Amino acid sequence: MIGFILTGHGDFSLGVKSAVDMVAGDQPAFKAVPFEGSQAATYGEDLRAAITEMREECEGVLVFCDLLGGTPFNQSMLISQDVDNVEVIAGTNLPMLIELVMTRSFASATLEEMAEQAVTVGQAGVCHKKLEPAGDDEDDEM
Repeated sequence: MIGFILTGHGDFSLGVKSAVDMVAGDQPAFKAVPFEGSQAATYGEDLRAAITEMREECEGVLVFCDLLGGTPFNQSMLISQDVDNVEVIAGTNLPMLIELVMTRSFASATLEEMAEQAVTVGQAGVCHKKLEPAGDDEDDEM
């Protein structure tokens, strides 16, 4: 199984993990590691410990980050240089995570293929929809 680490600024990771659990149920090998400003000094160590522990349990680890170039992303990239079979995704969204947690136990995809699937599904989950206002119908008496 591929393990998932979800990280980001503030309560991002905790909130998104809560939403995933609500939609898809409690997930094995899925951990949130928040980046809180008050814990910035130990964040890198905490994230490294979580990734390393997940890697010992799983054949690979996908690290999902909120923002490209932010501290969670930068730290994840540094750690991925030291720990084998770790891929990092930035721009994480709920559709991406739900799709991957629902398919990872059935899929025989490699870690890299799952990372590519995450990006594809994440991009497809972003869209703009608009309802047109109900027009006045001249036949209406009211």
